Amino acid sequence: MAHNPLKSLEENFSENKTQFLEDFFTFLRFPSISSEPEFKGAMLNCVAWLRTYIEKIGFKTELWETEGHPILYASNLQAGPSKPTLLIYNHYDVQPVDPLELWTSPPFSPEIRGKEIYARGAQDNKGQCFYVLQALKVLWERDGVFPINIKLCIEGEEEMGSESLAKILPQKKQELRADYLAVVDMGINRPDQPAITLGIRGIVTMDIEVEGSSTDLHSGSHGGIVYNPLHALAEVIAKLRDADGRITVPHFYDQVEDLSDTDRVSLSFDFDHKEYQQAFQAAASGGEKAFTPYERAWTRPTIEINGIHGGYGGDGFKTVIPAKAYAKVSCRLVPHQDPQTIGALVARFFEANAPEGIKIKAHVHQGGGSAVRANLSSQIVQAFAKAYEEVFSTPCQYIFSGGSIPVITKLAETSKSEVLLLGLGLPGDQIHAPNEHFGVDRLEKGFLVMARAIEILGFTG
Repeated sequence: MAHNPLKSLEENFSENKTQFLEDFFTFLRFPSISSEPEFKGAMLNCVAWLRTYIEKIGFKTELWETEGHPILYASNLQAGPSKPTLLIYNHYDVQPVDPLELWTSPPFSPEIRGKEIYARGAQDNKGQCFYVLQALKVLWERDGVFPINIKLCIEGEEEMGSESLAKILPQKKQELRADYLAVVDMGINRPDQPAITLGIRGIVTMDIEVEGSSTDLHSGSHGGIVYNPLHALAEVIAKLRDADGRITVPHFYDQVEDLSDTDRVSLSFDFDHKEYQQAFQAAASGGEKAFTPYERAWTRPTIEINGIHGGYGGDGFKTVIPAKAYAKVSCRLVPHQDPQTIGALVARFFEANAPEGIKIKAHVHQGGGSAVRANLSSQIVQAFAKAYEEVFSTPCQYIFSGGSIPVITKLAETSKSEVLLLGLGLPGDQIHAPNEHFGVDRLEKGFLVMARAIEILGFTG
């Protein structure tokens, strides 16, 4: 009978499932919201618990203190210099929970409904972090040594831009040096179809301020005389795209390259319009009309208005012409587009299109992040593809993601490693929204994929 490398791992998960879920639920109960100062204590308690957990499964740990939230670094290099080193990235911080009233159950009181675990962070990123740790725990307890060298970088500010990690990277080059970097914070398009993410887009964000007067004005006395800043903002925003969805900012596309034939053949662009409509109650009609939905989401840059406010928004009515109007704007970027360069181009566009009597100021946020691309033929991609295929019993696809993890480019450069992006999130997991959830079956599959990939890397490395 042929040897089944998954059997012992599956049996282990089944035997220890209750303890696995208890530990996971403990992790989820920490309200580790990085962006809200009142949760600083919860952040510290969470990373302290995580550190203790990791030290029990064979790792030496360091807590890198920063001006913000601490970074947990761990390493086990017992496999020796003849074996490759894998650096695994996760984060322990989560998004705020507002609006709280839309949660069916308290966001930090995890519960299982059906086959899904509901809690803030259940998927992003505590669920994906925890199945990594469980895979390491089982390998360590079973074998007493890992087949490769492993390093962990688990930060506490991913949900607010990873500023502290970005700042500390130049000081930690030796600690983070690795052959491969696995970013376990991604997803798949369907629960039955494994996929490895070969690329994510970069990002730049900015604030727009539109000013028309020194104070709010009565719309009866001043309507028809002054230029309403909200009208001006709407008009400039409307100029950002043409009728075909193409962005009209001068030089926006100068560095954009068409997808290579090799990439196009290797990627799966299958998109079900009806399924998307049913899942999100939205039509896939945005972006550049010359491209298919996943081409637009994965391989083309975008500009989006993330929020607009100004004037009176309370109950009843107040007939004012607001003194100022505001907008939040972001751009998702593709390879070769520099975040600050694109930010400056968009800022100039807004400012140059201000109507007479209107002042527009654009503030481009520092940082941002460049697009990331993985090498399809690299050993780490092929090892994880094989692991996915074993676990799912179906060939692994290759996809891109339209999202961004700004610090990953810098982390890959610092560690001098080949990057891989993976995970088992699904589009309907409600991350960043009320009732976030993650499937128990995907916890098991994530555990199996990580354990098998590490074993495969040890054999081939």
